[in-house]
Amino acid sequence: MRTRLCTLFLASFCSLPFGAIAQGGPFDPSEWPATADPNSVVHYVSVDPTAFTPLGPNWLDSGMTILTGGDQITTPITIGCLPGLKVLGNYLNTADVNFSEWADDDTIDILMQVYGDSAVLSTAGAPRGYNFLTGVLPELAAPLGGTLPVEAKNGKWNWVLFRITNGTRPSDGTRFVGSIPANAQGGFQAGGVNGGTIRLEGVPNLIVRLIAFGQRGAFGEPEQINTFFPPEQCEAEPETNLVFDDINAGTGSHLSVLNDGDQLTENLTDVGPTGDKRKAVRALGSYMNFGIADNYLGLPCNETHAMKVCVEFYDDPALAGASFGPEAFATDSCGSVGFYPPDRQQVLQGSGLWMRRSWVVPAVNLFGVNAAPLTAGPRLVFETGRAVAISRFDLAVMRTGTHPLAGQDPLADCFEDPNICTGAYGNYVEMDLANGILNGLAPGTSGGDQEMIQADAGPLDDRRFAIRPARNDGNPAFQHIYLNFAIQNEALGPNSQPNAQLAICTTYYDDPTLVGARFRPEVYQSDVNGVVTFAFTSPALEVALEGTDKWRDAYFELPNVKFNGVNQGPQAAARFYVSDKVFFTRVRYAVIRPCGPTANVNLLAECKNPTLSLSTETAQLKLRWPLTYTGFRLEASDSLSLPNWAQVADPAVIDGTDFVITQPVTSPVFYRLRR
Repeated sequence: MRTRLCTLFLASFCSLPFGAIAQGGPFDPSEWPATADPNSVVHYVSVDPTAFTPLGPNWLDSGMTILTGGDQITTPITIGCLPGLKVLGNYLNTADVNFSEWADDDTIDILMQVYGDSAVLSTAGAPRGYNFLTGVLPELAAPLGGTLPVEAKNGKWNWVLFRITNGTRPSDGTRFVGSIPANAQGGFQAGGVNGGTIRLEGVPNLIVRLIAFGQRGAFGEPEQINTFFPPEQCEAEPETNLVFDDINAGTGSHLSVLNDGDQLTENLTDVGPTGDKRKAVRALGSYMNFGIADNYLGLPCNETHAMKVCVEFYDDPALAGASFGPEAFATDSCGSVGFYPPDRQQVLQGSGLWMRRSWVVPAVNLFGVNAAPLTAGPRLVFETGRAVAISRFDLAVMRTGTHPLAGQDPLADCFEDPNICTGAYGNYVEMDLANGILNGLAPGTSGGDQEMIQADAGPLDDRRFAIRPARNDGNPAFQHIYLNFAIQNEALGPNSQPNAQLAICTTYYDDPTLVGARFRPEVYQSDVNGVVTFAFTSPALEVALEGTDKWRDAYFELPNVKFNGVNQGPQAAARFYVSDKVFFTRVRYAVIRPCGPTANVNLLAECKNPTLSLSTETAQLKLRWPLTYTGFRLEASDSLSLPNWAQVADPAVIDGTDFVITQPVTSPVFYRLRR
């Protein structure tokens, strides 16, 4: 066992006295922590079933499953020289068919073996809380299991221990984990939500090898387990993020095509349509690979990162229907290999033009595949005998954390789906219930925590058909209320397109009986460095009802939206949080495209509030807003603590491209524009 430890960790650890780990960690990931109690009750599941055997008669190694599917997808990965499962969504859900064992435990300990990459910390690289969802719909709890220190990001497999409270339900006094109440809803067969028993929340990209549930103290104390080996010594990541090989121009930066083994290539000239002939390279077999010289993007001992691959290729009419794209990539410095999903490959249309597109491959190690002694990113795969001519290949590392280039995309103009620049996809959908219009947008599925009611609403002189959350009408146990709208027939394009900038305009009833009620688009799906996960808006985005007894418009603009939907399929944008029974009669979405014939065009600009500017001229105030914003009036108040907003009597005049109202300089006066 000592020999294996030396192969996995620093030599300095191997020199420790044997008794040094008896009372506390860090512990060898190839065996149970020394603090584990063989006499406790423990249920566990391991990705590597032969690696761990039960320590005692009450240790059960069957009946637990790490789930995958829906919004809790996991995928196998080999990393740190060992097999694991990686969370591709936001949730890690574990099902225990023997969940009733925990019905009389007020505390449950959760031992996990996790890989220490950036996923164990927050996106800012700081410690984050680990919350575990327990119970079944409609009564849920999400106790905090603990936090992990920054030392957990060590590039190694680590034991970690969380401790959660197993509280009781208000409805019948039974515990959240271990029993199923009479009012249970949804996939509660394992005593939890979505088919599981205990679900770990908000852990995109987390990699696990083992999960165990136990009685309090079954594995020791969290402070004994949650200590960590130091990371390998490695040079800091360089302040670089891009390499390229421009075959056509004969130039490049620290990147060149490889020509050996099973990745032989040939050089071509005069490829492409008339007027755009280029030099290119083509694979003679199924693979094409590019090597990075001088460790320019870093070393294999550096942390894995998402890599963006950008390829300029000839969409050859003779190869219409052929496909290609990233295939294999290294996942760790041991040379373990991961594979990019084949269904995301580019299928040639045969347009006879040079095309440019990208892929983002998550968690790539620079060890590469068949690239030694150079480093490398993902290699490309082609159909046998149908290789595609490539004139340029770019490779970018998506830096994270505190790196000087963190958050930058040097290939931002290389899109995953070139069709977003061609006008092939729609940019506008609308649901107008009052006028019977369902133009690519409709009420979504009603039920669960997003039960919705349609009825007439509005002031007496302007009644309209509208939709609102059921709130407590259908189920008094639900504390959250949502509206969800379905995008129909891929009206804004397929889910395969990259993140969209989405404008939203909602027409709602400003009900005098609901002053202070709030709403906002709350949660949606977003692609973050190649992994689709949940994104949440800030409560600061909320619109509050003022009680004007009128129909009003509210505008929102969301970045990086995927149309996969949240609890709504096959497509949706953001799910709306609504604090009370607020009616919506019209909802419109518009995609603001980054390129093509409608680049930067916002079809809902008239719904967006204009900016009011102010200047002083000859002891007078000049208040301006753009001519493109019609239907607004200027209001004034002499106080913000006790506002008495009233419309300014002077009419607006046109001055160039602005509406202008001139006012005397008085103090204090506050101004606002109101639709």
